[in-house]
Amino acid sequence: MNVDDLPFSSVTQLGSLLRRREISSTELTQLYFERLDTIGRHLNAVVTLTEEVAMAEAALADSEILRGLDRGPLHGIPYGLKDIVSVAGVATSWGAEPFRDRVLPHDATVVRRLRNAGAVHVAKLATIEFAGGMGYDHPEATFTGATANPWDVSTWAGGSSTGPSAAVAAGIVPFAIGSDTSGSILLPAAWTGTAGLRATYGRVSRFGAMTLCWTLDRLGPICRTAEDCGLVLEAISGVDPQDTSTLKATYRYQPQRPKGGFRIGAIAGAAKGVEPAIAANYERSLALLSTIGHVEEVALPEFPYDAVIDVISAAEAFAAFDDFLASGRTMELAAHKARSHRLAGALLPAHDYIRAQRIRRHIATSVNHLLSGFDAVVAPTIGAFAAGIDENFEYMLPGAFPQPINYAGVLTGSPTVSIASGFSNNGLPTSIQFAGARLAENSVLSAASALEDLLGLQSRRPPTEAAHHATTDGNVRKA
Repeated sequence: MNVDDLPFSSVTQLGSLLRRREISSTELTQLYFERLDTIGRHLNAVVTLTEEVAMAEAALADSEILRGLDRGPLHGIPYGLKDIVSVAGVATSWGAEPFRDRVLPHDATVVRRLRNAGAVHVAKLATIEFAGGMGYDHPEATFTGATANPWDVSTWAGGSSTGPSAAVAAGIVPFAIGSDTSGSILLPAAWTGTAGLRATYGRVSRFGAMTLCWTLDRLGPICRTAEDCGLVLEAISGVDPQDTSTLKATYRYQPQRPKGGFRIGAIAGAAKGVEPAIAANYERSLALLSTIGHVEEVALPEFPYDAVIDVISAAEAFAAFDDFLASGRTMELAAHKARSHRLAGALLPAHDYIRAQRIRRHIATSVNHLLSGFDAVVAPTIGAFAAGIDENFEYMLPGAFPQPINYAGVLTGSPTVSIASGFSNNGLPTSIQFAGARLAENSVLSAASALEDLLGLQSRRPPTEAAHHATTDGNVRKA
């Protein structure tokens, strides 16, 4: 393998190199630290480097691999965490200035599970403050500064899993853990051309992660490929007594190729109003999918998806942060609207929240019925290219905002993966999302992986050297 390709290798490729002892975990970890401390710093993707602990974890992985102990596909592989996930002894800021130096005493469950899988934690990665919980319409709503998109550093990496998406796209970590409440994994994955998985609600324990909305929040992987997302999900999933929402059903990543080909539903009108290059790459993706299965147009059930999410998130986010709101410390936040955005939640009638949850049950029944008829239902992930890094994106064209199938998946608790579908003439990624029925991660990941193979985009690299010229405020620290 060309040394320049190594940082952009998949988890599977890196694991193979480690097991053939063509590279050690220590060498691999050192390589990614160099990139984190240079490219990552200039992208504003990194909050804290955990070098001392990571090198000890890498040395242990090398020793175990040498002795023939194999902990699985993540053994010896470095990774990063969105900085809303706690690591004992390391600052967990939630992207917010008031908590910049706050150190929590416990590891999140995903951290413990990744450590048990032999993965090496190298960095806490940037996020919009409170994972967008205080509202934001500008990329600089975080104390680390706006995270630049590696494909064009004049554009934003997307939110709220900004650091994880930029870091994976730039080859400064092989995979990262992000969080998603209403699109915070899928949308930055779309803008950075990475693979982002929002698994079935309850697959992954949220213990040790910041709570934004109890009934919507999910943790999940951002990776280079859909296959990598499946491998990471297997390591971090499972029931957890510290998070009573977790499912008892176990998950094993098992790629599937149906004998009769994939059954794909294409959301009617999904490409209407989106950028022409996004629509063109989406149509090309549908044509490729038709060569390995059957594609038919389907209608998404009509429900007020966005209104239901607005009510649920308003009530739950206010309840999650009521003490902080009462303290008056929203004045210390960077988001333009943070001072008043969540206060309306105090006046939200209880019957509105109950009504929204009742409508949600009808949505879940109806949408799951649609999804269960297919291996995946597809649509563009987002209809516009990455926003300018200095842009107020609240007033972008209507087609830019998340597709209704994204909101349907949020409310249904079903799995969705976003992957790159191509590039525009100016070099920015376009994307497509694969949504499936509850617990059907293997179906959506397999369909997405098959399209990745047909598209052949894995060799594309962002102009990494240009990333060195992105602005930074020097906030990276070492733990």
